Amino acid sequence: MPFVKYLDPKNDIAFKKIFGSEKNKDIVVHFLNDILGKTGEGKIKEVSFLNPVQIPEIAVKKQSIIDVLCTDESGVQYIVEMQVAKVRGFEKRAQYYAAKAYSNQMNSGEEYGSLKEVIFLAIVDFVMFPDKEGYKSEHVILDKASYENDLKDFSFTFIELPKFKKDRVEDLKTHEEKWCYFFKHSKNPENIEKLIKSSDNVISKAYDALLSHHWSDQELNAYEQVTKANLDALAREAQVKEEAMAEGMEKGIIEGEKNKTLEIAKKMLFKNIPVEEIIELTGLTVKEIKEIK
Repeated sequence: MPFVKYLDPKNDIAFKKIFGSEKNKDIVVHFLNDILGKTGEGKIKEVSFLNPVQIPEIAVKKQSIIDVLCTDESGVQYIVEMQVAKVRGFEKRAQYYAAKAYSNQMNSGEEYGSLKEVIFLAIVDFVMFPDKEGYKSEHVILDKASYENDLKDFSFTFIELPKFKKDRVEDLKTHEEKWCYFFKHSKNPENIEKLIKSSDNVISKAYDALLSHHWSDQELNAYEQVTKANLDALAREAQVKEEAMAEGMEKGIIEGEKNKTLEIAKKMLFKNIPVEEIIELTGLTVKEIKEIK
């Protein structure tokens, strides 16, 4: 691959190298606390990874693999996902993964009371909720009448990167904003240095994990495969949109021409031109002309 100083953290391989490795547990803890707003006694102090470290090639087959699955000292489970290309039903996949992690806690003979909370966190590089203005949305189960959160074991947080509009390091006020900037603007070397200087050691360590010269040839090859897969998916998405737009334009043109023809026929009827002649000149059917009348 061509030389790149910093790799893209949105790539699955890079994402797992930063947030899915034992040596970077402090990054994961910091990141979860910052994005989920955990402070004081509720702050996460330690995490353990529940899934074994996968060889890089497996991440290309992303459909059945969770990016990061870990648990904190109280047993709460965290699923952390990075999604670049827009996929249909991603919100359902989020719920499926959360439900799977929840049910997998149960061993034979255990009681339901032993089940722990599951928190799903996703960073997506597309707009999931067009009607929501903010880049961050948090979803929990609420009582319809009282809006109380009685069923507390599931919550979902989504970060939609396209909605994050701060492009200058100087404008970043919180750790959450700095993480969003980290994901969205990782390829700008000048801004990277500014962000590292304005942040604590954890974000600096995350950038250090992205330095390409720290990667093995096997990891770089897998990184390239995932990059290609993401680009292919984005290209397919763009093609679908383009075809839909073209189809809509073609349909609009056809409808426009038909409306013009009907308007001409209407004027011809007003001038008492025989129906047979109108049919011959416009190509309309008897039924369509009768509907004009």
